[in-house]
Amino acid sequence: MNDCRPLKKATDTAEIVSKGDLRKYYRFRPARFYGGIATADCVGCCLRCLFCWSWHQVIRPEKHGRFYSPCEVAGNLKGIARKKRFRQVRISGNEPTLAREHLLQVLELIPDDLLFILETNGILIGADETYAKDLSRYENLHVRVSLKGCAGKEFSRLTGANPTGFELQIQALENLIRFGVSTHPAVMVSFSGQESVRDIRNRLSGIRPEFASFEIEELAMFGDVENRLRNAGML
Repeated sequence: MNDCRPLKKATDTAEIVSKGDLRKYYRFRPARFYGGIATADCVGCCLRCLFCWSWHQVIRPEKHGRFYSPCEVAGNLKGIARKKRFRQVRISGNEPTLAREHLLQVLELIPDDLLFILETNGILIGADETYAKDLSRYENLHVRVSLKGCAGKEFSRLTGANPTGFELQIQALENLIRFGVSTHPAVMVSFSGQESVRDIRNRLSGIRPEFASFEIEELAMFGDVENRLRNAGML
């Protein structure tokens, strides 16, 4: 399973979930996170995280959602935000960065009074610094990079991807900082020992001191998450 190459998986999946400037989504909703946020749940990811709460959309992207234009996505997000009096919007669910031009066009359409929170695994931003440069154009953008574990071996065990993918996640944070993009790391530590947590804390503080106080990504037993983790010997 850990022979999966996340960059190739990203390319292959993008061919399924994007078409021109269109991208597949499976729902739009208000959510309680960040104190209230309008959310567009996209389809398709380059990782196979065992704890993923939208697993079925990840592994069968061809069977879920429908294509939306950037204008439709931005319109839905703005509509939810205005109705609920939210000040924040996001694309979540799977991996928003797979359809680069679509994402950038959505960002162009989000008004400055709404903060766009980009939740990403960072793989593509780490692989290509020009992605971070493109994102730096948007002052109302904040990027949350979700690290899958504390090191390469943990990353591979949790995601099914080659351990080198973890370094792309770290590189994403470095690229974003280099181009002045507001960002912070979140780390899934539920399967990590104290030494691993200490090591990633030290490593992140070397990138930016405040990253030592990283966000803890919570493990939520939605759907069949528990069964998947037990079958993989993680529980």
